[in-house]
Amino acid sequence: MNQKYFQLYVRITVAIAFLSAVADRFGIWGNPGSKNVSWGDWGNFVDYSNTLNFFVSPAIGEVLAIIATGLEIVFSLLLLIGYKTKMISFASGLLLTIFAISMTISVGIKPTFDYSVWISASACFLLGTLNGYSYSLDAYLINKSFKTKCLD
Repeated sequence: MNQKYFQLYVRITVAIAFLSAVADRFGIWGNPGSKNVSWGDWGNFVDYSNTLNFFVSPAIGEVLAIIATGLEIVFSLLLLIGYKTKMISFASGLLLTIFAISMTISVGIKPTFDYSVWISASACFLLGTLNGYSYSLDAYLINKSFKTKCLD
């Protein structure tokens, strides 16, 4: 196997991880307390988010929860289609690093490893170092631009 498949694998798995966490916040994986459900609804997620963001008021904490959720949705969709992949990979790595640091400070380091937050951040940063992204909108646009220049 070569790099073109590995980078696609990382893009897909990080995107699915983001979308799975978002789905949990909206009860898609089940009700609160169900097996393999972390939050089960928005309220429980905001409570958890406020635990991580103990240094701000609950109202600001809810805004941060909304922002994090929005970023996870946008980043996952962009990673899936492979648009602005280098920038989105670094942004995803930064978001995950912020999560990991916040989790470490508020609940300890073990959960960050149990949920593979550091490894996910590392994978995003590594993805961002690549020079090309096969099976992506980026590759399509570069190829289309190259063909247009050649035809001119």
